[in-house]
Amino acid sequence: MRRREFITLLGGTAATWPLGARAQQPKMPVVGFLNGGTPDGYAPYVTGFLHGLNETGYVEGKNVTMDYRWAEGLYDRLQVMAADLVHLKVAVIAANTPTAPVAKAATAEIPIVFVNTGDPVVAGLVASFNRPGGNVTGVSLLGPELETKRLELLDQLIPGTKPIGVLVNPMNPAADIQLRKLQEAAGVMIRQIDVVRASTAPEIEIAFEIVAQNEADGLLVVQDPFYIADVIRSWRWQPDIDGP
Repeated sequence: MRRREFITLLGGTAATWPLGARAQQPKMPVVGFLNGGTPDGYAPYVTGFLHGLNETGYVEGKNVTMDYRWAEGLYDRLQVMAADLVHLKVAVIAANTPTAPVAKAATAEIPIVFVNTGDPVVAGLVASFNRPGGNVTGVSLLGPELETKRLELLDQLIPGTKPIGVLVNPMNPAADIQLRKLQEAAGVMIRQIDVVRASTAPEIEIAFEIVAQNEADGLLVVQDPFYIADVIRSWRWQPDIDGP
């Protein structure tokens, strides 16, 4: 999104609303930051987001207010959080992979800017790349394609016949697409993958134990906001990588 377009989302959107709705808006625009992770895990990304706002002339606490909503891996809370931001009539909602579809379902009027780790068309966020339509726009990282590349690198680094563990969050809306891509890539490589699912800290611990018991050669952690949090860095499982 170009800088001018983002400024329009923040400052110009309210000008197109009915007078009654405008009268209820705060003088300082509010950016709703809807995220499935945790404040600690996403601290560097928030810093980068605020830096980007500063480049467009918006400074938190000076001429824009941030309203942070963190699901902390509990994605079933996102619907209520999104509805609350819509009720507050924020100027724009910043969302990521698991939160963008929820935000879109909550409003067709408030602009939504997303960072998506998959195909936004497949995810139903936009109609097409050249004509996205609606109130949603953003940046796509094509995460599933990156996951398959990471699996290929693991296979090259640790050749052998033992399986490669794959940790995925079943609560993530992109999980099915991520797994389908990985299974297709594993078939081409003729390498087995052992899929383990975890959406909470205790489940992560169990998942690591399962991967270790299966004597996997390595572990691929699929991209997910909850996994980015500090909790994933606390585990100390070490695979046997002595080689075949």
